[in-house]
Amino acid sequence: MKKETIFFAAIALAVGVLIGVIYSNQKKDTPQTSSTSLPPLQAPVNHQQQITMLEGIVAREPDNRNAWIQLGHNYFDANEPMPAIDAYAKALALDPDDPDILTDQGVMYRRVGWYDKAIVNFQKAYQLNNRHQQSLYNLGIVYRYDLQDFDKAMDAWNRFIALNPSGPGAEKVRAELDFLKNHPQLPQPSQPLPSPN
Repeated sequence: MKKETIFFAAIALAVGVLIGVIYSNQKKDTPQTSSTSLPPLQAPVNHQQQITMLEGIVAREPDNRNAWIQLGHNYFDANEPMPAIDAYAKALALDPDDPDILTDQGVMYRRVGWYDKAIVNFQKAYQLNNRHQQSLYNLGIVYRYDLQDFDKAMDAWNRFIALNPSGPGAEKVRAELDFLKNHPQLPQPSQPLPSPN
């Protein structure tokens, strides 16, 4: 081999190593963003499109309980309480002992002003599962804000706190309970509590 070839090969190797070192040092100094550290992008839900698809499924498969539940949830999220009530009723006809669906249907009953039906659903959900926090939470909402039956609201919310002393919604329910204890006949000038879930 010629001395010139060896010399150029050595220079090329040295330059390659130098570029590699510079590049790796720049990577260390540059903040890295990992795709796993960023929250996933979610497309907005098109409830009407999902409703149409699910209506097709339940028309072909009227015993598809899961499709009825999903249809009810989509109506719920689209703020269409009457169709949600009907879809949940179809799911409950296939399995009447589902405390979550009873509670969701109860929320829709409340939305249309059928407080007595909402209470029945929440109470049945709690009877089926005496650890069902959401039914107690919603029962307190109906008694407190819709019927102004503060004693029954306090009873429901005290049971909620017993099950959920420090979980979602507990702090707000405690504030409501404190207010009702200190002002038993005065409604609190605020909006109803948001759902803890």
